[in-house]
Amino acid sequence: MTLIRTPFGFRSTAAEVVAGVDLTGKRAIVTGASSGIGIETARALAGAGAQVTLAVRNTRAGSTAAADIAETTGRDDIAVAVLEVTEPASVAAFASTWEGPLDILVNNAGVMMTPEQRTPEGWELQFATNHLGHFALARELHDALAAAGSARIVAVSSLGHLYSPVIFDDLHFRFRPYDPLLAYAQSKTAVILFAVGATDRWAEDGITANALNPGAIATNLQRHVGGKLVTPLERQKTPEQGAATSVLLATSPDLEGIGGRYFDDCNEAPTVDHRDAAGTGVASYALDPANAHRLWEVSEALLQRG
Repeated sequence: MTLIRTPFGFRSTAAEVVAGVDLTGKRAIVTGASSGIGIETARALAGAGAQVTLAVRNTRAGSTAAADIAETTGRDDIAVAVLEVTEPASVAAFASTWEGPLDILVNNAGVMMTPEQRTPEGWELQFATNHLGHFALARELHDALAAAGSARIVAVSSLGHLYSPVIFDDLHFRFRPYDPLLAYAQSKTAVILFAVGATDRWAEDGITANALNPGAIATNLQRHVGGKLVTPLERQKTPEQGAATSVLLATSPDLEGIGGRYFDDCNEAPTVDHRDAAGTGVASYALDPANAHRLWEVSEALLQRG
């Protein structure tokens, strides 16, 4: 399989990636869109003509973000809706209010290396936030995505996935000692496997999903690791650059009908069988169809029990 290459790269911005793309008449949802790469993803989509809904935990922050996007894009139709992805009832309530087709779903909200915490259902928080809640959201919105005819799901992962596969026998750290990095890594591997599984199951409905590593960007995501990046300055990105790969996957004509892949710096990443010092590539276990199928079944079972 030939890797997809684009004219864009490490320093490209979301605005550069979407330049020349007309999203007039398209509808998009971006989770976690009140700050960081989420707001920049929403800004780029809105600037290209899409009607964007900011799905956020804090609607006050979301309204501030919507006003900012409106001011910079001239759009007056930026919507804000409450969504707590770790709460199944909130996911269901959000989805129940959606009417009509949905062209783009960007699963952007996330947490990173949190202290050990569990949801009321007993789910480990990072797994519940980064994967399970977005899995539930996409399932709830399936019919809306299918109605669009050619919908795209963008799943924001991380190079952190290279530190751990999904440990199916102990997803929630009930036996092994809790490790914030390994929990984060497992959740981000799950994000990629979701893209593989969704494309496999839903491509016939006109729905494809791809995953990505946005890169190292100083945002609120680092609040549990000292509030700052340890990545060298030359490898850090601005939020506008960090949003570029998300926007590419959401809008590029080159990706029409393509799914189940992982991108880094606006290009498809090679599959690797070990982690190097630079953290490049995508782990083979994160693209494995059998792992994707198993995770899908496990995730459905968890939501049914929850």
